[in-house]
Amino acid sequence: MKAMITGASSGLGKDFAIKLSNMGYDLVLVARNNKKLNEVKKQCLNNVEIESMDLSNIDNCKKLYNNHKDIDLLINNAGFGVFGRFNKTELDKELEMIDLNVKALHTLTKLYLKDMVKKDSGRILNVASSAAFLPGPLMSTYYATKSYVFKLTTAIFEELRRNGSNVKVSVLCPGPVDTNFNNIADVNFAVKGLSSDYVVNYAIKKMLKNKLVIVPGFMSKLSLIACRITPLKLQMKIDYNIQKRKEK
Repeated sequence: MKAMITGASSGLGKDFAIKLSNMGYDLVLVARNNKKLNEVKKQCLNNVEIESMDLSNIDNCKKLYNNHKDIDLLINNAGFGVFGRFNKTELDKELEMIDLNVKALHTLTKLYLKDMVKKDSGRILNVASSAAFLPGPLMSTYYATKSYVFKLTTAIFEELRRNGSNVKVSVLCPGPVDTNFNNIADVNFAVKGLSSDYVVNYAIKKMLKNKLVIVPGFMSKLSLIACRITPLKLQMKIDYNIQKRKEK
């Protein structure tokens, strides 16, 4: 069995790599930082291949697919966030975020899903966020990208189900996780994040049980329930106040 993990140089991607390697998977690890990828490789068992590339360049996504077509499990984990008011955040940085969080994930999901459907086997785990369920003022573009990931994955799930396919897709929607994400987004989480190791173990366990929406942590589950019953305008006010507390 072979798994491809994007954003594999740190955080969730790194822990996915180590966990899956311990489970016997061969790996293709993808990220921009070649040095960090090699450090992750040293912690893995079995065969590990490294692809150091920027997936916000969609041509690189296609190159990655052409270089590694025999994939049994695809984990689309690469992504980042930007904090700030929409009229003040940097446009080019947000467009880069959309390219990585949305277009790269969309491209790799489509390319590998086609092959998996043909052979009637395989899994895809798309990493979204609890942000997918919320309006996200002060991180509007990031929240919008994660909503896209959630909606895309759930739609694909239903298409596969109706066709009786053995291909499985899941979407991981964690709340705050103790990774380098907040440093890149330039925020401080208002609550203590879950450990990356816990989220990865939980995600793999639920994925292998064919769970569609994977929400680790009691507080995240509670927040999801609250979102379903709270009026949108009230959600927006609450979410703004939570986001404001993240500001450094």
